[in-house]
Amino acid sequence: MKAFNVLFSLLTVSSAALAAESKPLLAVPGKVVFESKLDAVPAAPWKAAKGKWELVGGVWRGSEIPEDNHGAVIRLPNKLQDFVVEYEFKFEGARSTSLSINALKDHMARIMITPASVTIQRDDNDHEGPDKAVVFARFATTLTPGVWHKVRLEMVGDAMVGQVNDLVAWGSSDLFKSTKASPGFTVAGQSVDFRNLTICEASLNPGWEAAKASLPKPGEKVAPVAAPAGKGKGKAKGKKKAA
Repeated sequence: MKAFNVLFSLLTVSSAALAAESKPLLAVPGKVVFESKLDAVPAAPWKAAKGKWELVGGVWRGSEIPEDNHGAVIRLPNKLQDFVVEYEFKFEGARSTSLSINALKDHMARIMITPASVTIQRDDNDHEGPDKAVVFARFATTLTPGVWHKVRLEMVGDAMVGQVNDLVAWGSSDLFKSTKASPGFTVAGQSVDFRNLTICEASLNPGWEAAKASLPKPGEKVAPVAAPAGKGKGKAKGKKKAA
């Protein structure tokens, strides 16, 4: 009887943990529009703009090519509106990686990740003009190389929620109301592995206002930018549009 009670308690705790993990924040996931374990050689419909993208150990690996003077980039051509993206990644020596979402013209939003930080932001949308990136949150953390970490991005209406493991934040912008395009991965340095990608249509969670109250306010959690570990070539010299 004692053993049964212990087992029941463990099952109850596990169920509660799963329920908390799956509890909606901004978005309620709907129809799956793209799904892949990323266990085959990168090919169409993916478009690799920069870097080396290959299959290593049954998962994708993205690596910057130093001669590119630009981080590795691979994207899907999909246009999206309200959606949820989930995938897993692990550092294999790279300086940073991101999940990047474009507007129909230029960048829109991203989750930028280094081994020491997670940043959720609205991107600079014109590069040559007055617009600037807006950091909603930057968390100091430790993401151990060789260990898989989970990423989730929700975008509905004028809001986004970004999450890496248990680090989560939100922000909003009128830019987010426009069509989203070309979701993709970036890698600065060598290398990052990726697996288990899912993109779903989404609708607004009726309980979003209550869920939002439990999250840090935009700009409330912005840790200082960590000093770079060393010189790199993640960006080209001069002011040019990123891929």
